[in-house]
Amino acid sequence: MTAPTRASGHPAAAPSSSKLKRVVAASMAGTVVEWYEFFLYATAASLVFGTYFFPATGSPLDGIIAAFVTYAVGFIARPLGGIVFGQIGDRFGRKPTLQATIIIVGAATFLMGCLPGFQSIGYWAPAMLVALRFIQGFAVGGEWGGAVLLVAEQSPDRSRAFWSSWPQAAVPVGNLLATLVLLVSSWAMSSAAFLEWGWRIAFWLSAVIVLVGYYIRRNVEEAPIFLEAKAQVEAEKATSYCVVEALRRYPIGIVQAMGLRFAENIVYYIVVSFTIVYLKTVHEYDTSQLLLALLIAHVVHFAIIPQAGRLADRWGRKPVYLTGAILSATWAFFAFPMFDTLNPVLIVLAVTIGLCFHAFMYAPQPAVMAELFPTRMRYSGVSLGSQVTAILAGSLAPILAIQWLRDFGSWLPIALYIVFACIVTAIAVLSLRETKGVSLQAIDDADAARANARTAAASAA
Repeated sequence: MTAPTRASGHPAAAPSSSKLKRVVAASMAGTVVEWYEFFLYATAASLVFGTYFFPATGSPLDGIIAAFVTYAVGFIARPLGGIVFGQIGDRFGRKPTLQATIIIVGAATFLMGCLPGFQSIGYWAPAMLVALRFIQGFAVGGEWGGAVLLVAEQSPDRSRAFWSSWPQAAVPVGNLLATLVLLVSSWAMSSAAFLEWGWRIAFWLSAVIVLVGYYIRRNVEEAPIFLEAKAQVEAEKATSYCVVEALRRYPIGIVQAMGLRFAENIVYYIVVSFTIVYLKTVHEYDTSQLLLALLIAHVVHFAIIPQAGRLADRWGRKPVYLTGAILSATWAFFAFPMFDTLNPVLIVLAVTIGLCFHAFMYAPQPAVMAELFPTRMRYSGVSLGSQVTAILAGSLAPILAIQWLRDFGSWLPIALYIVFACIVTAIAVLSLRETKGVSLQAIDDADAARANARTAAASAA
């Protein structure tokens, strides 16, 4: 079997600026919705779920750890979602996967807001929470790859990192909305009312946001380079739409994608999730003040991500990503002393700096990963590399950090954990070849040439 070849040696014309902006808006709309719901769980787990869905043990950290274990279930489901939706996305297109994932995650989140607590139905409460969290994670696992590739595959070669960073910028917007809704709820009612039923409002609002995101995504168009690759594979009856094929053909690329994701994922969840736990349990810091600090940090994070993407187009992917890894390795050593001052300004500054460091890794990530794989298996490769890592990184990071805080009563083990993660990511970055300005069609042509060479060699033998 020969590999799919390009129908033409000419690169597809870059879409108009207005069309590209519509694609970016469609990608961001759904991403905001899905990450609003995913991060809503993270914030609620830190503030509410430990006491509402789990039995009291005498230590507030026990319930929080249990809540974050169910939180980790979403991460375990994400690789499965990445595999399933990656397969669908590579075979049928990015659009149908993005329409399906937004509905699935919206339904799961809405139902979370309807669950009774432990005092009402006992262990059925955390069991149902785990089931819905799994469904939520399954959908989010298929969302990210489709959202970023929808933009990356339609971006000009010279500015791919900038344009594909916008779906990344939608993530802090989703988190910002989740934080804002919880903040307003905590302001508008007593602590007892918020813990009893006020937190549910944010989950129920997801139904409205889902409808808006689905409507915007319904009119999105597939990238011409994907449509051409799909037509070629179908014409030649090539069996290339497969996660197994991506693993067989591009194992190094998948390992590199996992390494790139490792520190970025850990740093983010330490900054936005564990920070809440640390300030709330160690210092009994006011909930509204905590949420306000995160709100400000998310706004700055949103503004920084596209600018970091622009730098990756100008300086190169590797220098920008490596800068983020090195800076992130230093964050905990000055951030936790700033938290310990209980000065609101210093707390906001510490969280904001952490997210700014994170942006230097997060912004170029879609472009770097898209440039690791050819179009016909790009969704599978990108989803697998990113979502498997989420189990080892983002899901475990808050759990390990809380456990170490309980065992050692110190933030130092957490700081060393971040340093280790950043070293792993730095090694992955250094192993990459610089792909600034590379043509995705050239990547497809090189893939086809290698496959044909292997076929010819096998035939000769």
